[in-house]
Amino acid sequence: MKHAGADALDRLGALLARLRARTQLREKQPGIFYVKGRPFLHFHADRAGLFADLRHGDDWRRLPVNEPDDCEMLLSLVDHTLEPAELTESAKKSI
Repeated sequence: MKHAGADALDRLGALLARLRARTQLREKQPGIFYVKGRPFLHFHADRAGLFADLRHGDDWRRLPVNEPDDCEMLLSLVDHTLEPAELTESAKKSI
């Protein structure tokens, strides 16, 4: 399944804006986000709707992003996943 195209990403504009506000994420291509040079999040579109693939360890977790509640769940999971990295960086700076 290929990544979401421009039309699908346009429908996710508000979600993408909120993701772009997270400074740990780097958007190397529209809708494709990396953390520390490693693929972290991208989107797909198919007949069933729009989906986000979120890296979870070495695996990917597919989540729907068709409804506002879906988007809030994704943002919560993104923040939860990024949080340990922030804590690690903060700990390094305090040493």
